[in-house]
Amino acid sequence: MSTDAQIETEIQAKGLTAGPRVTPADVEMAIASEHYFTAGDGVTNQAMGFAMANNMDAIDRLTAALPVLNLLTFCVLVLRSGFTVTGENTCVSAQNFDPELGRRLAREAAVDKVWEFLGFELKERLHQQARAPHPLDQQMGDRHGG
Repeated sequence: MSTDAQIETEIQAKGLTAGPRVTPADVEMAIASEHYFTAGDGVTNQAMGFAMANNMDAIDRLTAALPVLNLLTFCVLVLRSGFTVTGENTCVSAQNFDPELGRRLAREAAVDKVWEFLGFELKERLHQQARAPHPLDQQMGDRHGG
């Protein structure tokens, strides 16, 4: 069970569901697609461009860094709004690197950011609903064509 699922179970058990809140289901629904790659993948792609341009010095510099860059995993989450969120995970030792674990941890890091964005969005929506119109709002709207 993931940490988010464990926390959700605890929230449900304590009955802390009366007010508006963001749920793990909301987070997952906000994600339209997810993409994974290592920094090494990016450098390999860049090196192919340099190879097409016959820039062998640049290729040598890039490929020398590949062993370390292959230990850095990125997750890019594309949200339904079109906004992108990234998460990263790095491993100190090539002997301990596991691509599946790297992807999972990078995704968790990206999902943590989605929680923050959705929390902000919900709080802003609640604020706007609860806010009484201020007299200056109308004047500002009049000045800006609203």
